[in-house]
Amino acid sequence: MYAKWILAVAVLVFGGGVTTAAPLEDYGQLQTFGDPSISPDATKFAFVTTLNGDRVIAVRALDDKMTVLGVQKLGDEKLRDISWADDDHLLITQSTTRSVNNLIGPRQEYFMVQSYDVKNHESRRLLERIERAMNVVLKLPQSRTVDGKTVVYMTGITFLNEHGVAGLFTYDFASHQSKLIDTGSLYTQDWVIGQDGQILGMTDYNNDTQVWRLLLKRNGGYVEAYRQTSPIETPVVQGVAPDGKAIIISVSTGSHWRDTQIRISDGVEEPTVDLGDDVSDVLHDPETHRIIGTVGVEDGYSYKFLDKADQASWDGLIKAFVGDSVELQSWSGNRKHLILRVDGLHNGSSYFLVDLEAHRAEFLAPAYNGIQPGDVNEVRWIHYKAADGTPIFGYLTLPKGHPEKGLPLIVLPHGGPAVRDMPGFDWWSQAIASRGYAVLQPEYRGSDGFGWKFLSSGFGQWGRKMQTDLSDGVRHLAAAGTIDPKRVCIVGGSYGGYAALAGPTLDKGVYRCAVSVAGISDLKAFLQWRMRRDHSDDDRTLRYWDRFLDVSGADDPKLKEVSPIDHLENVDVPILLIHGHDDTVVPIQQSIEMADALNAAHKPVTFVKLDGEDHWLSRAETRLQMLQATVKFLEENNPP
Repeated sequence: MYAKWILAVAVLVFGGGVTTAAPLEDYGQLQTFGDPSISPDATKFAFVTTLNGDRVIAVRALDDKMTVLGVQKLGDEKLRDISWADDDHLLITQSTTRSVNNLIGPRQEYFMVQSYDVKNHESRRLLERIERAMNVVLKLPQSRTVDGKTVVYMTGITFLNEHGVAGLFTYDFASHQSKLIDTGSLYTQDWVIGQDGQILGMTDYNNDTQVWRLLLKRNGGYVEAYRQTSPIETPVVQGVAPDGKAIIISVSTGSHWRDTQIRISDGVEEPTVDLGDDVSDVLHDPETHRIIGTVGVEDGYSYKFLDKADQASWDGLIKAFVGDSVELQSWSGNRKHLILRVDGLHNGSSYFLVDLEAHRAEFLAPAYNGIQPGDVNEVRWIHYKAADGTPIFGYLTLPKGHPEKGLPLIVLPHGGPAVRDMPGFDWWSQAIASRGYAVLQPEYRGSDGFGWKFLSSGFGQWGRKMQTDLSDGVRHLAAAGTIDPKRVCIVGGSYGGYAALAGPTLDKGVYRCAVSVAGISDLKAFLQWRMRRDHSDDDRTLRYWDRFLDVSGADDPKLKEVSPIDHLENVDVPILLIHGHDDTVVPIQQSIEMADALNAAHKPVTFVKLDGEDHWLSRAETRLQMLQATVKFLEENNPP
């Protein structure tokens, strides 16, 4: 029965004619339809779009006319999340780059939450005018129904003895008031909230002792239920067990991740269902907030539900989209109405509205107005072996309309490094491929999502085998005849930006040009900056970097071995440096100093500063500026 799905065309939110090749501006724009969220009662949905040049949240009714119910301008702050608190109130999380009188440290990204009342068209900041507190959140907000009323729970910052510590705040829509309901310590990370709004526990981490703890709420206080010494990988609270009687956590053993549960009633540890070593996310019921399944990622998304009926329903649904990447974006309170993102050659990059009871899937809107299915280039999941025999996976995007022989190649490594590229439409790789290039996105050793063994194989290999994993991919494609090894450039952001600089400096002879976006050039200076920023010479973040770099701190002489700025004598190809002025992850000074050093060494270099841009290319104007500069540079130095 589930195979008989009806695919229909709904009222289009956006129009757009068919084109043979989308202009670069269509790839560089922010999504014209993004972050869709369906209301709990499935009568309306919200999404982000651009209206008259302004970024806005729009709310439409799920009726035949898709009636507009409200529009909320976002202003200059960057959108990070949209969710429904209840059927009438949206929660909008945004961020801005600021320095707050040196109370918390240097410039960094601060997150704030506002609500939008769809009926009354009113918006409110949720943490304003609270004594001894900041109007910022450390986690995304959560909502619960308490005594028939909607209450929002937010982890924010309060001040205890002149020190900023985590505090748990609530906002009541009935009274329009925020208040502090629990105060943490210098070590508190977050709280665990039950279905009815009760505090079940909290987690903390002492950076000095490297001890992580789960504490359960007892008689107005807390008692320790679980502890683990964790220099880097702390346990992860996945949520409340399906029966509501335990908290499930995932724990690193040093060789893999295991799952365990702590009984809420007495703190006893019990075995639990194995969520999997490579789980990307955990699914929670939108009404009970308990765990009901997991999401895995390899070449595509894999959804596994604990309930057999849920699994059968999902398996039947995705049969309607064979060959495409299907990602769950949002669902109603009863999980019968869904919004899916479907990416691939059949549907381009599009959103669908699904009614599970009617077995009906309706086209909702394209993610990018102007990019049609015919503009999307084919993406293949490939695998090859590194020089030492290690299996490496990756995505290969092939330019439409070009023979698969002797193609120019752009290597596009992801950031992190302990993250991975995801399935579906990738605007950066698709934009480059649309200009006639093949694009390789390798999942080099040290990437996350492929199990602990593969992740840990990258320890100590920063700038070493992690780098040659990229050029081994070039050699694999060259041996197959797919690409021309004399027509290869490397482009990347963050760690990928470092890898782009390491190409011509540490792995000479592979690339004919390099583009580094927000990349690290001087590892010693970078680690010293981190120490100053975090007021520590030994914290989890620095230990993370030290492990991949195989060093003992910022003064380790081995950093010179893998710092591109210390190997400029090897540079014999042009380099483009692009960096956001408001980057709080990798300071723009990394690119400024690299540009100065290359100029002093009489090496070909171009530097582009993105005013007002952060580490994540969050703004439309500067994202497009980056893309246009990159493509222009590639076409000049590696013509397609």
